Amino acid sequence: MDEKALVQRAQQGDIDAFNQLVLQYQRVAFSVAYRILGNQDRAMDATQDAFLRGYRALSRFRGGSFKSWILRIVTNCCYDRLRAQKRRPTSAIDDMIEDDEHSDLLTDHSESAQAHLERQDVAQALRQALSELPDDQRMVVVLSDIEGLSYDEIATTLSINLGTVKSRLSRARAKLRDHIRAHQELFA
Repeated sequence: MDEKALVQRAQQGDIDAFNQLVLQYQRVAFSVAYRILGNQDRAMDATQDAFLRGYRALSRFRGGSFKSWILRIVTNCCYDRLRAQKRRPTSAIDDMIEDDEHSDLLTDHSESAQAHLERQDVAQALRQALSELPDDQRMVVVLSDIEGLSYDEIATTLSINLGTVKSRLSRARAKLRDHIRAHQELFA
């Protein structure tokens, strides 16, 4: 069933239709939240909050791309969490423990131990570079370079001008490029 029909059914109170929308967009919503927040548990919470807010605000959805609309809610939930985190900085116990519970499922057993460690170092350096970006720039990079949204979709999702998307993305990419240059040994 197409998105527009699902939205209309959901607006009429059909929970199953909304659940289908959730199933269709939960992966991209979580991915955006995870890349912005850098923590799996916080990203899951933000994603859940976003879909709950979306359900409650469904009557105010006026058409267009449901994906852009729900991703806007996701980014707003992430902004809320980032602001709260700055007001009350905490360290969760889970953040202090490295969780390798599921990593074995993703491990390429043909990869050498050295190559695996190098790949992990590169991934960590990229996560670090991404986390050091200002929130607004990080969101634009995540939506563009990781999730593949167009500039217009990003502008709609974040409720900003197209020129703002382009300038934030340009500044963010420059900062990421500088970070990579500063850590060339990892990217060689």
